[in-house]
Amino acid sequence: MEYIRLFLHNILQGANVEFAHRDWIIQVIILLGIMLISYLTTQLFRHLVMPAIRKITARTKATWDDYLFNDEMLQAFSRVIPPLVWYVLLPFAFTEEVQLLHFLLKACLVYLVVVTLFLINAFLKSLYEISNEHERLRNRPLKGIYQMISIVAIGVGIILIISILIDKDATSILAGLGASAAILMLVFKDSLLGLVAGVQLSANDMLRPGDWITMPKYGADGDVIEVTLTTVKVRNFDKTITTIPPYALVSDSFQNWRGMRETGGRRIKRSINIDLNTIHFCTDEEKRHFINRGWLKEESAQQEVVNLHVFQTYLQHYLTVHPKTHKELMIMVRQMQPTSEGVPLEIYCFSNTSEWPKYEQIQAEIFDHIFAIIPEFGLRIFQNPSGIDIKSIQR
Repeated sequence: MEYIRLFLHNILQGANVEFAHRDWIIQVIILLGIMLISYLTTQLFRHLVMPAIRKITARTKATWDDYLFNDEMLQAFSRVIPPLVWYVLLPFAFTEEVQLLHFLLKACLVYLVVVTLFLINAFLKSLYEISNEHERLRNRPLKGIYQMISIVAIGVGIILIISILIDKDATSILAGLGASAAILMLVFKDSLLGLVAGVQLSANDMLRPGDWITMPKYGADGDVIEVTLTTVKVRNFDKTITTIPPYALVSDSFQNWRGMRETGGRRIKRSINIDLNTIHFCTDEEKRHFINRGWLKEESAQQEVVNLHVFQTYLQHYLTVHPKTHKELMIMVRQMQPTSEGVPLEIYCFSNTSEWPKYEQIQAEIFDHIFAIIPEFGLRIFQNPSGIDIKSIQR
């Protein structure tokens, strides 16, 4: 650098520049040279190194490098180059102005910390995109963890900037912050609770984006669309959005319907009330009718048979052979405790699909058949008398 200064000094002397002005002119020329080097280095990286990296990543079969070295990540890295060049070369421009040099180096360090934070943020975004492509990680609520790492990085960056500006060691600032830890915990309470809850949700596989959950306390009944550090967003079936604090999912109870979707079936659990006055032993004529329809075996007809038993057996067979019930899951027809409204007969089975509209169609089809076939067994479904029933009695 001394040779450069001497060379510039000789040129200015040959140009008849006054001696008093030579030093600051040389200093300006060196500063312009540093700016030019910084600009050329950055452009060299953007127009030569970045295209070369893109070509290399495009040739590889792996996809993680495409996300790790995407345009946002490389642009963030290119912003780190200018402050590094300035920090290294500025001492050559200011050999005597110690205070000015000290101020400019501080500015370079602060700038370097800021662009490094942008680089870390871009790196975390790339990691999040990579985890979304990974088969085992895509369904994990990792966004909140990445957000917490980003917050910690920003906090460390702020401490470093403060330490640079006040010329103190960052560890001494951290020691001073220890006394105000309670205040910090109060300020970042939701973030800390969200981080802990996010780790628990991820480690125990309690929640994944795309899961259907119900949480009546918060009015949530729909699909999870996003899990962040401070909120879990649920798109309800009425297309409204409900936000739930992550720690509420750990401390409170919620229902996750993922298991139902994974089994490929959805439970049908509904009862019909049989009028007690219509339950009786079958007459010989009824037995012959049931035998002809294939609902009763001839050897069973030799004994006393109750029409409700025949109907219950029929329903069990009907649900078993129904083309839209799940054959690998439980199929059962059972009697419940009699009430003042009759004997509840519960149908318990699973549809062979978990899609809501198809499930409702299957359930309606089953009960339409039950309502239509039940008079064939001499039974009647109980219902409270209506105005029409009262009028018919009066007549």
